[in-house]
Amino acid sequence: MDSTVLRWFPPLRAAWAPVGEPAQVLITGENAKRAVWGAINPRTGHRVVATSQRGRQEDFMAFLRLLRLAYPGRAVLLLLDQASCHTAQRSQALAAQLAIHLLWLPKQRPELNAMDHIWRELKLHISANRQYATVDDHVDAAVLWLLALTPTQALRKAGILAEGFWLRDLLENFWLPT
Repeated sequence: MDSTVLRWFPPLRAAWAPVGEPAQVLITGENAKRAVWGAINPRTGHRVVATSQRGRQEDFMAFLRLLRLAYPGRAVLLLLDQASCHTAQRSQALAAQLAIHLLWLPKQRPELNAMDHIWRELKLHISANRQYATVDDHVDAAVLWLLALTPTQALRKAGILAEGFWLRDLLENFWLPT
């Protein structure tokens, strides 16, 4: 599980300009943003996605409720980073109440988070060098791209199907009752 921020003015990774002249990039100084929350089931490739105005504790708690609705009556282990909205007491209490077990990734190790790999691909294909009419159009395009991936495509983009994926043995040998 992870979240990312999408901005109205996307990352500029390429621009054209005459040789020897700097490229002009006009911006207003205002840059609306939205948070996109996502979780991927590393066995099935199923994704749960939500969006919010901000990336705050209340938004994370809403995502936890959505995740529980997506997997009713089943054990949920959520592997996530130690962002303050995740580690907040109210977030942890809600996770416990919803029977969602939180497992913490080591600090400063985004390469271990499968959703981080998907965000990188999303920003490359949907965000970079594109200007949408509104930030909400940008978010809609991102969610559509993410949910349109087949389960195999999602698992591949997340790095879960890679031979050296760090959780491979656990996924193949660990069984959780539903």
